[in-house]
Amino acid sequence: MAEGAGRGEQFVPARFQPPPPIDRLILKDGAEGAGDRMELDVLIVGAGPAGLACAIELAQLAQRERTELNIGVLEKAEALGEHSLSGAVVNPGPLRELFPDLKDADFPFRGPVTKERVALLSSHRAFTLPTPPTMHNAGNYVASLCEMVRWLGARAAGLGVNVFTGFPAASLLVHGERVAGVRTAATGLDREGRPLSNYMAPNDLIAKVTALAEGTRGSLSQAWLEWQAVTSENPQIFALGVKEIWETKRPLDTIVHTLGWPVPTDAFGGSFMYPLEPNLVALGLVVGLDYRDAALDVHELLQRMKLHPLFRQYLEGGEMVEWGAKTIPEGGYYSVPARRSGDGVVILGDSAGFVDVPSLKGIHYAMQSGMFAARAIFAALKAGDASAARLAEYDRLVNESVIMKDLYRTRNMRLAFKDGFYAGGVKAALMTVTGGRFPGGKIAMRCDAEVERTLTPGARPEITPDGRLIFSKVDGVFKSGNATRDTIPTHLVVGTDIPAPVAEFYARMCPAGVYEVVQGGLRVNAPNCVDCKATDVLGPRWTPREGGSGPKYKRM
Repeated sequence: MAEGAGRGEQFVPARFQPPPPIDRLILKDGAEGAGDRMELDVLIVGAGPAGLACAIELAQLAQRERTELNIGVLEKAEALGEHSLSGAVVNPGPLRELFPDLKDADFPFRGPVTKERVALLSSHRAFTLPTPPTMHNAGNYVASLCEMVRWLGARAAGLGVNVFTGFPAASLLVHGERVAGVRTAATGLDREGRPLSNYMAPNDLIAKVTALAEGTRGSLSQAWLEWQAVTSENPQIFALGVKEIWETKRPLDTIVHTLGWPVPTDAFGGSFMYPLEPNLVALGLVVGLDYRDAALDVHELLQRMKLHPLFRQYLEGGEMVEWGAKTIPEGGYYSVPARRSGDGVVILGDSAGFVDVPSLKGIHYAMQSGMFAARAIFAALKAGDASAARLAEYDRLVNESVIMKDLYRTRNMRLAFKDGFYAGGVKAALMTVTGGRFPGGKIAMRCDAEVERTLTPGARPEITPDGRLIFSKVDGVFKSGNATRDTIPTHLVVGTDIPAPVAEFYARMCPAGVYEVVQGGLRVNAPNCVDCKATDVLGPRWTPREGGSGPKYKRM
């Protein structure tokens, strides 16, 4: 395959992607370089729905058993919820289970789903389709994920959980095969990694059990799975979602999902538009990262999508008030790791791949996994045994639960679209009718980085931002609230000898404009990064950076 510039250049991204820096992500406990050391009973990495549900369930179990537990939650964002982004239409089941004394009206929801529509888009029309059974949302609620996280965080703190914001976990600390805790990222380094006057050394947090609830593409979760050689039947695959919040002149009272335009027919994806308030709308576009056209740009597709009459009628004359991006695990049942537990460690939520694409749901599975983990952890601590054999109870609880039952029922539906939209639609319909039994066995997949891409210059004309309806990537980063200092060291590990077509692919693939093609190569604008992790899927590796950096979502 050609690797230089030219028309119709083909390449495989995996050829240019460096390996994950395992030597930086897994350290022996006691390794030099740390400042303070804190000991906990349980350490949870990530204050999202999975991590906070785990902390709350643990604290409630300890209360009921009159047991003292020192529980800590590490969150890399400066404040709770600032890195949390989702659709989101939420199944309330786990919240009801976690807080049986509360009513649905007490939960941090924007409102119940009362109307829903699924539409197939052409470039100028929208054709209403029957709602697939997997997408029915009766009994579910529209919500802002970052608001949910702030609410859960307050509940956790009220139960005595220590929530530490602004502290990314940079490395796992290990004793032999046992996870002993984490080391946080250092702060106050210049672009070259040299200490500034405000330098603070990393801290070591030691725990009997460490729960990894890092969200999509968690770096420590990836490192542990590779270190322990834990595999899955299929590699995990991902989608990239780009989302905007709009204050509108016209109210929306229906949740809307679309298929078709502007996503190319050889790619997988769709859009959503949800009412948060009478004049506040969330909309976004999600595209699978196994697309083959290297010039495809998800942010640009979303901007083009807003020109469609279905969306424009609500957005025109309004104001875009927030923007964000995030990757989503899409592999489903066959991509879940064979085990999500080991000596002193469990992996929760999106980090384990608990997302059901056909129903567009992951939040309630994340919370449920956190609750299962809490029960297994509590039993292990009560027995004085946090070994892999004891914590395997977590895997058993998940495997026998609605999480894996749901993922098994829809096990091939997303995978069916590997050969394009139309063939996938027919196969998915047959899978729905047969309860997942068609086509029988597993549909094999490659990881996204191993899919061949073709870059044809000029094949996708760019769209011009107008600052009213259409926005640039720089505009989007500004609207994300990103406050990362310009002098932060780069947290992105770039491969060597990146040819021009691959550099162009990186620039288009990243929704935040982190990568820029310049004469002589690739420029990395690391402060632009909003932690979506798309780059980690297809190109340069993402590694934890200084706490409090990245986006500051308020209503996502």
